[in-house]
Formats: sequence, structure tokens, C-alpha cells
Amino acid sequence: MKFLVSLVLCVSGWLAHGSVWAQPAPASTPESSDETTGVARWLMRLHEAPRARAYMGTFVVTTGSDMSTSRIWHVGNGDRQMERVESLTGTARTTFRRNDEVVTFLPGSRTVIHETREALGLFPNLLNRADAAVSHFYRLRSVGQGRVAGLQADIVQLMPLDLLRFGYQIWTEQKTGLMVKLQTLDPVGNVLEQAAFSELQLDAPVAMAKLTALMDNTQGYRVISPTLVKTTAEAEGWLLATPVPGFAPVRCYKRLEGGVSAANPPLQCVYSDGLASVSLFIESFDPQRHGRLQSHHLVSMGATSLRMRQLGSWWVTAVGEVPPQTLAAFVQALERKR
Repeated sequence: MKFLVSLVLCVSGWLAHGSVWAQPAPASTPESSDETTGVARWLMRLHEAPRARAYMGTFVVTTGSDMSTSRIWHVGNGDRQMERVESLTGTARTTFRRNDEVVTFLPGSRTVIHETREALGLFPNLLNRADAAVSHFYRLRSVGQGRVAGLQADIVQLMPLDLLRFGYQIWTEQKTGLMVKLQTLDPVGNVLEQAAFSELQLDAPVAMAKLTALMDNTQGYRVISPTLVKTTAEAEGWLLATPVPGFAPVRCYKRLEGGVSAANPPLQCVYSDGLASVSLFIESFDPQRHGRLQSHHLVSMGATSLRMRQLGSWWVTAVGEVPPQTLAAFVQALERKR
């Protein structure tokens, strides 16, 4: 995982053979309106669960032999969501999120990074929105019941209808619908990655005013605010010659260093099917930075894969928690508009 992260840092500057995908299965459309309704209803409950609730807990992410632990405080009043996430392993960092505003404190370097990021379903908020299109690419199946962090939970599986995405097994707390455990599954059902609360207090005394005060107190820190300008891949001269089934563009930004537009500013475009997402990083090819990465065109760790490609004078990096062939579909379909 450390090698994968270092590759992302090195190639993107943002932190952040034959047919490249299987053809969608004929069953990629839900079998009935009842099935579609059931998926939509379940997704809506999952989406709404954290929006008007306060909780705090400790959650653990496991990928292979790597494990990371964080402490989370969350409060929501519907339109406004706030949370604080403090890493308990690895590099010390505390991240605050207020809707799309994200502030990361790095005490080791006395640095604060202030960004705007549209949420794309970070655990335990799997969905940024309840997307009805999910039912066209996943089938919902009830598995049973279990206990997580001492709480009773319902267990369901969202299984993909093609080979372009992974499956998920999800535990939701019975009374609130809050997701308390998530497993990402490969095509044969093996667990690639797991995130779960080891301890969770629902209806905790988390105050939005207190989180706001902590988030806004940057005294003694150097504040870095990357300038991100909303755009589209098409507006920047790029297109996917062959769209990847199910994945639609959800956001795209170009990064301006020091607030000044360069000739070819780095670009990040995100595509999602409502659950899984893929980020495409596009930047000018730099022989010194990218040359040594030429032998690492594909790297995978757990559910996360990273694929790189030189495209003329450009360097393209695709990152996502999707099968490698999905990333291959993106980087091979990307073209510079004439």
C-alpha cells in the first residue's frame, strides 16, 4: 500500500490487451420494477442514515496485511454535515469536513491543507447521493443479520452484473440504517478490503459548534489552499472515445499553481457508477518524474488499482477501487480532441 500511495504522489502532483472489458451481461437491466424499487429504497435509506445523526466511534480499514485505524466524530442536521477524522496509525493527521469543505491538519509539518472536495461516498457514507442507476449494474441480495461493534446489523450484498466493478457486502445498523461495516469483494467473493467500526456510539454528544471552532483554528499552522477550477474533460480538450459502461462524469477540476493558470495545468476528472469511482489524472509528461515509472503501468493493492500511460506529451494516471480492466478501459479510451 505504501508503494501504491507513493506512486500516486509521484505521478499526480495532486495529493493527491485485446478487448479491455467484458461485455455487459444480458441481465445488466434489473429483472423487474420491484427489484429496481427495492434497490432504490435501500440505497435511499443508506444515503439518509448519517444526514441527521450524531455519532462517534473508531473504525478500522484492513487491506491485506495493512491495517489503519481512525477516530471519527460526525454530526448532521440535514443540509449541513460535519465530521472530524483523526488518524491513530501512520502519519499523524486530523481531517475536518464541512459539506464539501475539507481541512487537513498535519502536525508534523505544522501545515494545514484547505480544499474543496465533493464527497463521493467515503466510509461510513457510502453514497454522496442515492443513485437509481446503481440498480442497472448491481443486484441487491439479503444475506442475514450479524453484530458489529456490539450493534445488531442487517447484512446485504450488492453484486455486480458485469466484470467492470467489484461487489460489496454491507452491514447496516438495524434501527438507523447507518453503515457499520463494508467489505469489497472480488468476482469470486474473496474479500479485497474491509472497513468496520470496532466501537460506535450512536446519538453521541457531538456539537457542530465545537467541531467548527476546531476546524477554523489554524493558529500556528501554515495554510495551503490549492486553487481548483471546475471544468469538464471536453472543455480541456479530452474525450473518452468509448464510454465505460455505467460510469458517468461527476466532477472535473484543473489545478492552478499559486492561483495562476499554466499552459497545461494538471487535471483530475472523476467518473462514477453511483458506488465505485475512477479518477483520471492528466498532466504534462515529465521524463524525470515519469520516466522511472514506465515499468509500473499497473499496480494493485487490495481493492485499489492504479494504471499509468504515456499519451504523446501527456501522462495519464487512472486510480480507483475497481478491477484493473476497468482502469485499462479508461486509459485506452482517453483521447486528445483534434
